[in-house]
Amino acid sequence: MENKDLGKTSIGMQANIAALLSYLLGFITGIIFYIVEKENKFVRFHAMQSIVTFGFTFVAMVILGFIPVLGWVLGTLLWIASIILWIILMMKAYQGKYFKLPIAGDIAEKNS
Repeated sequence: MENKDLGKTSIGMQANIAALLSYLLGFITGIIFYIVEKENKFVRFHAMQSIVTFGFTFVAMVILGFIPVLGWVLGTLLWIASIILWIILMMKAYQGKYFKLPIAGDIAEKNS
């Protein structure tokens, strides 16, 4: 789904820039933009998707860090996958696209 006229946000930024920035530091910037942006659904969607996706990734990596060998290998693979996903999500947000991940996107859609 694509929205060509995203307009400005309530914080005065272009929506695609604010959506991109909501992914920049993972769930941390997601939380910031979700709290600060009150009106723009596009930004709120990407901020919530960032919170859910990278919040889950963070928790999973912490848990995997406590499991010797197998956990470390899986944690490394998860880290690589999350870097790739992070880049893709930022690119899609900048392009003005609602790039909806399977579970996180559904949660974000309900809460944006």
